[in-house]
Amino acid sequence: MSFSLSAPASVMSPLPEGTATHCPYCALQCGMHVTQTDLNQAEITPRDDVPANQGGLCQKGWTAGALLRSPHRLTTPLIHGKPAGWDEALGYAASRIARIQDAHGPDAVAVFGGGGLTNEKAYQLGKFARVALRTSQIDYNGRFCMSSAAAATNRAFGLDRGLPFPITDLGDAGAVLLAGGNVAETMPPFVRHLNPAGLIVVDPRETPTARLAALHLQNAPGTDLALALALLHIAIADGHVAEEYVAARTTGFDAVRDSVSAWWPERAERVTGVPVAAMRQAVAMLAEAGNAVVLTGRGAEQHAKGTDTVTAYINLALTLGLPGRPGSGYGCVTGQGNGQGGREHGQKADQLPGYRKIDDPAARAHVAAVWGVDPADLPGPGRSAYELLDALGTPEGPKGLLLFGSNPVVSSPRSGHIAGRLAALDLLVVADLVLSDTAELATVVLPTAQWAEEAGTMTNLEGRVLLRRRAVAPPSGVRSDLEILSGLAERLGRGGSFPADPRTVFDELRRASAGGPADYSGITYEKIADQGGVFWPCPADDHPGTPRIFLDRFPTPDGRARMVVVDHRPPVEDVDADYPYYLTTGRLLAHYQSGAQTRRVADLTEAAPEPFLELHPDLADHLGIRPGDMVRVTGRRGVTEATARISAAIRADTVFLPFHWEGPNRLTNPALDPVSRMPEFKVCAVNLAVVGGGR
Repeated sequence: MSFSLSAPASVMSPLPEGTATHCPYCALQCGMHVTQTDLNQAEITPRDDVPANQGGLCQKGWTAGALLRSPHRLTTPLIHGKPAGWDEALGYAASRIARIQDAHGPDAVAVFGGGGLTNEKAYQLGKFARVALRTSQIDYNGRFCMSSAAAATNRAFGLDRGLPFPITDLGDAGAVLLAGGNVAETMPPFVRHLNPAGLIVVDPRETPTARLAALHLQNAPGTDLALALALLHIAIADGHVAEEYVAARTTGFDAVRDSVSAWWPERAERVTGVPVAAMRQAVAMLAEAGNAVVLTGRGAEQHAKGTDTVTAYINLALTLGLPGRPGSGYGCVTGQGNGQGGREHGQKADQLPGYRKIDDPAARAHVAAVWGVDPADLPGPGRSAYELLDALGTPEGPKGLLLFGSNPVVSSPRSGHIAGRLAALDLLVVADLVLSDTAELATVVLPTAQWAEEAGTMTNLEGRVLLRRRAVAPPSGVRSDLEILSGLAERLGRGGSFPADPRTVFDELRRASAGGPADYSGITYEKIADQGGVFWPCPADDHPGTPRIFLDRFPTPDGRARMVVVDHRPPVEDVDADYPYYLTTGRLLAHYQSGAQTRRVADLTEAAPEPFLELHPDLADHLGIRPGDMVRVTGRRGVTEATARISAAIRADTVFLPFHWEGPNRLTNPALDPVSRMPEFKVCAVNLAVVGGGR
């Protein structure tokens, strides 16, 4: 599949410079101008003053304006599928919430958020759950995306920021190892920062990113941890340990060195399928590059051992002396638009604003003072995302759910089961801009404004806080998420505590985050505009922000990074005689996440109109599958169907489904990482059968 950073012909005509803002999709948060035309359409042109994209946009970015005036937009609240006024819809939702909580207690109503919400919305949603609802039951879809990398970096470094350096530093790296990321499709402008001659890609598929690379390590699904352990074994055995760095800046190396002695490369080759020579080449490229970076993405992280896998790659980076050295380091390629900020300010079940832990008495006291409540009234940690969804409608679980910025009917593992749990609720309130797969199940649907129709801040994968400016007015009848939360709070007797103005909310967020690991207290809208974005931590008005963290010390008690012993274990669900093939899932260039937005953009649906099953020619020949055949994919949790696409880019023991449609996640495994509570999206066992001839 090709990818483009240039404008499609249909949008090449010159436009007057419009409102400077940022793309609604991935965590690059590419800069763009939005110009409203005489025909009331929004035209997009790229900005060249934003380092992340440097004047480039992908197919999704170029077409981002199409949904703003789409006929698919919701403009009227719905109650049981019928149009209603705003007063009626908010009053109905609030009265049902109050009735459920009166009967079953505060935790009987839950909140589920999203990694695409602005910082202001994420903050206000967490505050709304804990102050207006007084429920502990809040989590968000970022638990399905970055949580394993976050858990591992917190454990190793004492702080989680996707890239602890500006993305432009990648251009100074002689070698970059990217484990489980396909940036050429998921965030194409990222490729501008990579040197293909020094790029190493770990992926079971020969993705467009892997085809750019100098070296592709094509491992079996679920074996990223074994590969990382073997790479570290080779680095130590071949004399590539940065001895002075390890002694001065880390702890735990001796135990890690002893543990990886069991992962000699020949053993790892049998487990992973990656040749020993390729492993040695990868280590030599990293060790001899001068500057090098190790990056992980969802392919390595979305496993029941994802935290340990990221830890193993961090151990490799630390052994080579990379983190904290300019032009080198470890980083996580954060996926969702505000995946970083979304997990910093209170959507996550165990966190308060500023990346504080909700069970820390000092953190509770600080945030409670900002909110004007008694710390004792704040609830404790709640269920993680999948555990929360799985508990919905059960005798011991929530009876009502408020959902913002997520579509779990498509995006959750074991999604057919989760659709059943949502249907079992007494009340489901969904705020969305279109009638998503999940909104179709809702009791109340509240139409929301889009990215270009409201202001707010986003924190991109670098930890750079950016300002999204309002460029166009929303359609009549649409309200922002902040206005919705304000209206619900007023009807629940909490009026005045939940302003709808994003700048007012951000100023409160600054106070709540002050002194925390993710300190935004010195960031203002004006400073963001003046500097083109501000890196956190930024603890004072006169502080410029912190583009590079870890330069002098790590934010751990002793200032050293912690190397942690981890060991490989097979996938929770391995192949067997009944389900003999690995299934892995991923994204396509034309679509984003659950596809609720991109599947409603004509140019994108034309580029990728339906899901497909990618399989190797040898496997296709063995099963008698031809290109275009309809294939039934059966797993232990469900069944889906897709047309066959035959490609030598994938291993012969593995098949691939893109997850942008309802169906693929019926099959995926909800087994959870014990630390991050990340489900094992990236590997499960399936069987295949032809159900229809090619078209």
